[in-house]
Amino acid sequence: MTIFGLVLSAALVGQSVSAIPGQAQTQVVDQKAGAPAQSPPDSPSQVVGPQEACLQPIEGTTVSLQLRLVPGSKDGSVKPFLAATTEVPWELFDICVFGLDQVGGKSSSSAADATTRPTKPYISVDRGFGHAGWPAISISFTGAQAFCAWLAAKTGKPYRLPTEAEWSHMCQNAGIDASEVEASAWHIGNASRTTHKVATRTADDLKLFDLLGNVGEWAVAADGTGVVMGGSFNDEASKVGCSSRLANTPEWNDSDPQFPKSQWWLADANFVGLRVVCDAP
Repeated sequence: MTIFGLVLSAALVGQSVSAIPGQAQTQVVDQKAGAPAQSPPDSPSQVVGPQEACLQPIEGTTVSLQLRLVPGSKDGSVKPFLAATTEVPWELFDICVFGLDQVGGKSSSSAADATTRPTKPYISVDRGFGHAGWPAISISFTGAQAFCAWLAAKTGKPYRLPTEAEWSHMCQNAGIDASEVEASAWHIGNASRTTHKVATRTADDLKLFDLLGNVGEWAVAADGTGVVMGGSFNDEASKVGCSSRLANTPEWNDSDPQFPKSQWWLADANFVGLRVVCDAP
């Protein structure tokens, strides 16, 4: 099993996603030993250490979500939590949008089927950048929240968007200084004006990929609104960093031809994606 981000083996849109018999439990992988150990299905993880990664299979598919434990802050203002090692790639987002986990219109999770999923996109939202292995983009704050609600219902685990405080805490502990941005982040100087496959830059000190650059990541501000953090492939290297913060704006959907405008997709924000987190057990 690869230790990179998400296991990138789901089928593309329009293709079936095969079930993996008996793979309903979370796995904890010791990267030194390379041997997975089964953990109870009611826990998204055991306590994960520096040499361990937590895998969350998505039942009914061949996709697994990999997470790392992010220690809490010393003052206790940020509690420990689990963070996906990569930004959400299309093959995971597609499962939600296109119901690729469903057989005969239903999945094995009635709770997941009951959630409101983002509607199918009306434009080519990957912009031709790339699909399998590339970060999902042009997703509105509402769409990102809906995806998290589906993932939580699907797995029975409390997956969600990070708060702005949590995202900033991750970034401050990622150990990426100005001299390391080139190796750690896709920005306008090295990205050729396109997104790139997740986990193709150097991992940071938390063993997370693309926390800076590639796509900006949704977070929940203190007032409940959405903010996009970290900078993207569209930004100068000097603008990619922990202080990069963009408030949600209607301008990101100005050219949407629909009336009313889509609440799920952003016609003018190909630089916006998401990373999920989960409450630590």
